Amino acid sequence: MIAILGCGRIGEALLGGLLGAGWKDIVVTSRTDARTMELRERHGVEATTDNAAAVAKAELVVVAVKPQDIDALLAEVGPLLTVDQTILSIAAAIPTAQIEARVADGVPVVRAMPNAPSIVHEGMAGICAGAHAGEAHLALAEDALAHLGRVVRVPESAMDAVTALSGSGPAYFALLAEAMIEAGILLGVSREISTTLVVQTMLGTAKQLRDLGMHPVELRESVTSPGGTTIAAIRELEQAGVRAALLNAVQAAMTRAGELASAHE
Repeated sequence: MIAILGCGRIGEALLGGLLGAGWKDIVVTSRTDARTMELRERHGVEATTDNAAAVAKAELVVVAVKPQDIDALLAEVGPLLTVDQTILSIAAAIPTAQIEARVADGVPVVRAMPNAPSIVHEGMAGICAGAHAGEAHLALAEDALAHLGRVVRVPESAMDAVTALSGSGPAYFALLAEAMIEAGILLGVSREISTTLVVQTMLGTAKQLRDLGMHPVELRESVTSPGGTTIAAIRELEQAGVRAALLNAVQAAMTRAGELASAHE
């Protein structure tokens, strides 16, 4: 059985992915009766406001609450968990050690950082093992999260970088898309058509990089003809310092992730 505690957007996306893959023995929790009724009616699963009851028989316990709510949740269910269960935490910025300190000794904890595209099952998640989690626990967590997209294993020291790259990454691409759409409007293209042009171009480019295994430099050079339109645009981007700005932005995001993690210790 899988228990998803705090079935919000990402939790419900995981629920949908698991159900779509044929997993059936799932219980979810939420704070309100109205939300549990909504989840029960929409997905046909057991839903409750009783976290303690939900974890009683669960092999995998997914902690999907907001970071500010995790202490209260672990105070409720932490003493009930055993070493035969695996905690998969997708609460942002919460170190595994903080969770381990609030549950019974030896309970395996896996920490994950999924991102927003998980809700359309095209997400990216980094996972790491806590002090008591081994290969079997990582494999179980990886199997569950694979229904939201792709999963990579990293040491916990790299989780802030994962947050900065893929966790915050959708916002960077959305900002770029917004600017390109506005540029299309400036050039006289309607917002609807400009949006279609930009979004499909981003999607197709991402699929080339992923599915064909192209290096970004290879793709860029294949589009960039000598003396053509693309090189003129690239020159402007380089002169504006776009590359350096992105490097600095990701660094700032990682620094902030570390600050948030420290604040929760």
